[in-house]
Amino acid sequence: MSTRFADKTAIVTGAASGIGRATALLLASEGAHCVLTDIAEAGLEETRSEIEASGAPATVVVANVADRESCFATIERAVHATGRLDLLCNIAGLGGMQHSTEVEEAEWRRVMGVNLDGPFFMSQAAIPHLTAQRKSAIVNVASVAGLIGQAYCAAYCASKAGVVSLTRTLAVEYAKTGLRVNCICPGGVSTPILASFAAPSEADPDYLGRLGLIPKITKPEEVAETIAFLACDASRSINGVSLPMDFGLTAG
Repeated sequence: MSTRFADKTAIVTGAASGIGRATALLLASEGAHCVLTDIAEAGLEETRSEIEASGAPATVVVANVADRESCFATIERAVHATGRLDLLCNIAGLGGMQHSTEVEEAEWRRVMGVNLDGPFFMSQAAIPHLTAQRKSAIVNVASVAGLIGQAYCAAYCASKAGVVSLTRTLAVEYAKTGLRVNCICPGGVSTPILASFAAPSEADPDYLGRLGLIPKITKPEEVAETIAFLACDASRSINGVSLPMDFGLTAG
């Protein structure tokens, strides 16, 4: 059994389901003490139960990543519980499809809050602790929607493009400290969030075909494996990368 993350502490946002749960289970199986955070307490407890059933430790923090104070409190609880911080996985996200002219301000801010404010506030709080280690990593989950335009996804695309840019900025700013910052840009992943991407009324089918969501769908476990690779020492020369996982959708 691999022990790539033995004696390391990893914070995983969005850990109640989907990519977040798959990532937490994988990191824990390879030695990490995972701090699980999400707004869905029941889902977090399910993830913790799975981890603890395997004999690994896990800490649960119910928190809203869109709230800055909540992010800072989560980081402090994690460090207090484990004594250190080595890895931050910013995975929590949400989205949907609407005609751009119909997006209400509240919905715009809701998507931006979770998808972009969350990774920034969590990183802002975590960086002093991460840079205290000789080697550490942040892995963000963006989307192909952060690399190409997708009709009817204005808020989602803008938020994920922000994550891509944030990743590059932090990678450059903290490169000398031993902290690496990378992100993954999946296409469709078989998680609960996928169901929220239902076409709005009178959507142009030509634009919908460009989304590339069906029939090629990535499994959460595949994304988790890629997150683990970018977080481990084997990828020590990889920094500031936005890696598509999209079956070649963005290749041409």
